[in-house]
Amino acid sequence: MNIPAELKYTKDHEWVKIDGDTATVGITDFAQKELGDIVYVEVDTLDQTLDKDEVFGTVEAVKTVSDLFLPLSGEIVEFNSELDTNPELVNSDAYGAGWMVKVKISDLSEVESLLDSEQYKQLIGA
Repeated sequence: MNIPAELKYTKDHEWVKIDGDTATVGITDFAQKELGDIVYVEVDTLDQTLDKDEVFGTVEAVKTVSDLFLPLSGEIVEFNSELDTNPELVNSDAYGAGWMVKVKISDLSEVESLLDSEQYKQLIGA
């Protein structure tokens, strides 16, 4: 199970990479394995400002559709358009080419509420 130590995590299985006041968000390796083959990623919140834990999109696998929850309040400033034609990148490279959105963080103190890699490992029993 791949759980990079430099990232932050949520109980909803999103990962967060903080770079100044911007966060890159995707779903974890654990989540993509649980979902199975990803066939579609929908994010219709580009350029919108959302609160922490609001739904920012959905990920569709062969047998299920799951909501994506924003780990930090902020404005969705970028969507990974590669996922339009290659949603399987979420399966093959969850922490790299499979990223989903970039968020301009509106409240940096919320970062403290995210899980570190050890806490996330405990959550999923890894």
